[in-house]
Amino acid sequence: MSDVKVAVVGCGHWGKNHVRNFAELGALTAVVDPRAEVAKQFADQYSVKALSFDEAIASDDVDAVVIAAPAELHADLAVKAFEAGKHVFVEKPISMTMEEGNRMKAAGEKAGKVLMVGHLLQYHPAFVALREFVLGGGLGKLRYAYSHRCSLGKFRVEENALWSFAPHDVSMLLALFGEAPDTVTGTGGAFVTDGIEDECRLDMTFPGGGRAHVFASWLHPFKEHRLIVVGETGMAVFEDSQNDPAQKLRLYRHSIDTSGREPAPSKADAEPIPYGDDEPLKTECAHFLSACAGDHPALTDADEALRVLDVLLKASKD
Repeated sequence: MSDVKVAVVGCGHWGKNHVRNFAELGALTAVVDPRAEVAKQFADQYSVKALSFDEAIASDDVDAVVIAAPAELHADLAVKAFEAGKHVFVEKPISMTMEEGNRMKAAGEKAGKVLMVGHLLQYHPAFVALREFVLGGGLGKLRYAYSHRCSLGKFRVEENALWSFAPHDVSMLLALFGEAPDTVTGTGGAFVTDGIEDECRLDMTFPGGGRAHVFASWLHPFKEHRLIVVGETGMAVFEDSQNDPAQKLRLYRHSIDTSGREPAPSKADAEPIPYGDDEPLKTECAHFLSACAGDHPALTDADEALRVLDVLLKASKD
């Protein structure tokens, strides 16, 4: 049982998963949703209170709020929660503007409370293993990486594919390269809803010479979540859409012979990289609770989230 008590704000498509996980961690004490019938359903299911947002942040039984609401509401909700003395977990993206994100960071610092952002894949055991492998020099110096995050639907009308999908990929890429990009460009196409891009492409270059690319689309014939990282001494693939756990994280020790007239590749068999089997969202929720308890700083804190937001904003410029 957790000593930190949480109210989940927003019990919809993704928020319901937070409700389940914080309940399983023994931390859920209340749910908040503008649809009274939905709030009551989850309150009854998990034997917790259904409260309004104002009631939740005023409650002595609530230490932290988890905000799974539309991104344009994040700043106002988070600042109010901080002013009420609560820790805050907010889903990605942290906000829609740097001004809002900085306001959230400042409010959290003023209150002396944790601000953590839901960059879920930072807590995926396969990516944790990949990050440790790369940062430990397992691929040598990184040359380039690209990430595909594609599926058919769910179509949004309030945000495009870049803002809906790519925060995860940008967060992973910045963690792997360990530095902010010096150039960011982006483009996309709207085919289903006017003004809402269904497919988006983002390109980054880094001061150390590396390059990274993201392709995000919900107008794609099948689900594809694949991150490929190419370094001087090997190539790694994190393919979360693979059903076979042994295929999710693979290492290729391909080499290139440059001694002849033309470079010649020498292919190697894929080697699995071992990783754990913990549920990413459960790990993320537990990490938030322990950060609130003062055990460690949040991995995906305001600074990390603002670096991701900066990339998204630059990629969105005309």
